[in-house]
Amino acid sequence: MEPSTINEIARRLLESLPATVRGAQADLEHNFQAVLRTTLGKLDLVTRDEFDVQTKVLERTRARLALLEARLAELEQATNQGAGAA
Repeated sequence: MEPSTINEIARRLLESLPATVRGAQADLEHNFQAVLRTTLGKLDLVTRDEFDVQTKVLERTRARLALLEARLAELEQATNQGAGAA
């Protein structure tokens, strides 16, 4: 996740705190950012670009599989017809 997004989330969390707690704003903001980075870093996330690339790879793989399945069906049919003629 991009640092600007983490900073935005940390800022929103800080704004949601009562005014009396905001006195320690710098410390809280730093702590929020650290916790968010650590927690989000543990998630198995990919970028949108990587997701799009993998989607295209999957589409090509599915198309190739469909062609191979059709070819296999043709070969099986030809084998069955050859066996029936003998």
